[in-house]
Amino acid sequence: MASFATNRGLFRLLEIAMQNENVPTNFTAHLVTNAVIPTVDTNTLSELTEFSGSGYAPITLNRNTTDFTVSEDDTQDLAGLLIKDLIWTASGGDLGPVHYVVICDDAPTPNVLFVFDLGGAKTVSDGQPLTVEECIIEARQP
Repeated sequence: MASFATNRGLFRLLEIAMQNENVPTNFTAHLVTNAVIPTVDTNTLSELTEFSGSGYAPITLNRNTTDFTVSEDDTQDLAGLLIKDLIWTASGGDLGPVHYVVICDDAPTPNVLFVFDLGGAKTVSDGQPLTVEECIIEARQP
């Protein structure tokens, strides 16, 4: 699954880590359509088209080691962030089509920090789960 951090995401991470600025209490995972394709310049969730209907709600992710696992690999000069499996269940109709998962902070206007491309439009039928696994962000030294 293709993934990337947005410029706003990198800024917020540096701001939080280096200046102890406005550390989010929680993060949220949202399903978005391909009506607007997220890029590294996407700043806020309101710039995208979030899926609505079928009992859909964003998933809250807590700042802890259960929802996020951080790793370091000195041999490959790589740092990684693994997000727990995300599961939405269609309720009251089909869930989809959705094309991206975005991770946002809990600001009043949510900042888009990370984007995961599902590799195409995904739809699940009423009562079926949509499971997104292996949400990984990697940062490598040049």
